Amino acid sequence: MATHNSAPGSASKPKPGQTQPSETSFKRKRGVFQKDLQHMMYGFGDDANPLPETVALVEDIVVEYVTDLVHKAQDTASKRGKLLTEDFLFLIRKDPPKFHRCTELLSMNEELKQARKAFEVDEEKLASID
Repeated sequence: MATHNSAPGSASKPKPGQTQPSETSFKRKRGVFQKDLQHMMYGFGDDANPLPETVALVEDIVVEYVTDLVHKAQDTASKRGKLLTEDFLFLIRKDPPKFHRCTELLSMNEELKQARKAFEVDEEKLASID
């Protein structure tokens, strides 16, 4: 009897590299990116209304990839104790298209921040003139 009771307990323990809470939370959040993925798939040449099964599969793949990437970035950052953008860039450094796109988006984000800041300063000057 003791081995029978210990078997279900050991089976319910997560396997290395796999945790149950993320699996259950993943199932609850399924479909969150459905509309965005449909638009992206259409932009990459798929049908305007792809099969729901296809969208679900792509979502599973994307969520798994991002989750894995974040876990690897956390492992890299654990030595420092702080997760930084550079941790993600370090992980994708050997994939030139991804690396180039990320650096492009980061520089565009910085330009937008500076433009917003300049716009706020201009608004403040106009408000003080009135």
